[in-house]
Amino acid sequence: MRPRPPVKGRGIVSGTGLIVTCLAATLAALVFSLWPYTGRPGTAPDVLSAQTLRTSHGPLSALDQDFLVKVRLAGLWEPAAGRQARTKGTTPAVRTAGRHLVEGHRFLDEWVRGAAAQLNLTLPDTPGDQQKQWLAILNETRGAEYDRQFATVLRLAQGQMLTVVAQVRASTRNSLVRALADDATTTVLDHIKVLEATGDVDYDAVARDMATGSGSPAPTSAPSQTLPPPAFRPPPGQ
Repeated sequence: MRPRPPVKGRGIVSGTGLIVTCLAATLAALVFSLWPYTGRPGTAPDVLSAQTLRTSHGPLSALDQDFLVKVRLAGLWEPAAGRQARTKGTTPAVRTAGRHLVEGHRFLDEWVRGAAAQLNLTLPDTPGDQQKQWLAILNETRGAEYDRQFATVLRLAQGQMLTVVAQVRASTRNSLVRALADDATTTVLDHIKVLEATGDVDYDAVARDMATGSGSPAPTSAPSQTLPPPAFRPPPGQ
């Protein structure tokens, strides 16, 4: 039997053949471009960097590390501000906010120090200059002015920390950091609510700072002062 001649439009050089060939080439190019990352769980060029540390709980990115440091710094100055508010606050609401700061950070600070030990990460032992400056300002104010300074500065700190927590919770590949971020979210939201319940938050100052990212809350009588870092919480049993 004589071989059948090729049907027009069905050969490799036909329209359909060219389309199939191009698709195959495109797929091969995509596979080749992703090949360096296959077989390496938890690795992504947009998240990990040279600063990423390998841990048994997953990669610890530079953002994760910064988050842990911020939680620790918050635990080094906010409880002191909370204890002060319990004695200097002129209203029950301010004193209640102070109590929440103390209790929330007692939990979070224990959490973050335990997590850092497991991740082999060194944390600061003293508040930063900014935190010390704010504590000094609160030390010097009295009466209703103290209430306004306390509520506004701490409320701005919580707002800034909430932004960091959300970013870390959305991107971290470290299971320990993820659990800490969950508890930190709960704690920061609680602190925001009790601070706002005082009725002393200068929302204009908070809005200006959040819009400019200046880190200076500029509450009523201290517009040029700088703000300290925010607050946080660890998982039970850590």
